[in-house]
Amino acid sequence: MTINEYWQKIEENNQQLISLFSSFWNEYSGFGTWQFWIIASLMIIPLFLLYFTVDRERLFEVFFFGYTVHVLWTYIDIMISRNGLFVHKFFLTPLLPYALNMTASALPVGFLLVYQYCTNHNKSFILYSIVLSAIFAFGFATLETLIGFIEFNNGMNRLFLFFIDFGIAITAYVFTKILKHFKAGEKVK
Repeated sequence: MTINEYWQKIEENNQQLISLFSSFWNEYSGFGTWQFWIIASLMIIPLFLLYFTVDRERLFEVFFFGYTVHVLWTYIDIMISRNGLFVHKFFLTPLLPYALNMTASALPVGFLLVYQYCTNHNKSFILYSIVLSAIFAFGFATLETLIGFIEFNNGMNRLFLFFIDFGIAITAYVFTKILKHFKAGEKVK
């Protein structure tokens, strides 16, 4: 096949896939389903909670941390979803990443509030991140699996999810510390 033939075939398959996801969403994950409203709640409630609990004096730092968690989790989720390892069966819209309620709201807000709490009260961020990662991976993901919201395939499991959660939290923590050093005019050690 030539390069143009490959791209033509990719585009045809992509259009068919988009159509399938849209049809699935309209029938099983749209506004008229209870699944949609659970997912919408998982998007809205953490953001609502954040509005009332965020430390407004450290807004840029805390939001940078949460944004980093969001970006890293979104890219990793796209990668593991495309490879069929982690399937989100219900989603807000077929136009956006399927785990948007988790990667843009629940996970970033959860870790952001842990970061804020630990740095405000001189607590161990690593320990609290381990606990929250375990809650998300072994508690929340188990519940989502039981009600049919997610599916693990091809060797992916909750332990990998735990390590991804924890790894992202630590990476976001390091990036935030580096940003704080640059902001303060200090050299990164």
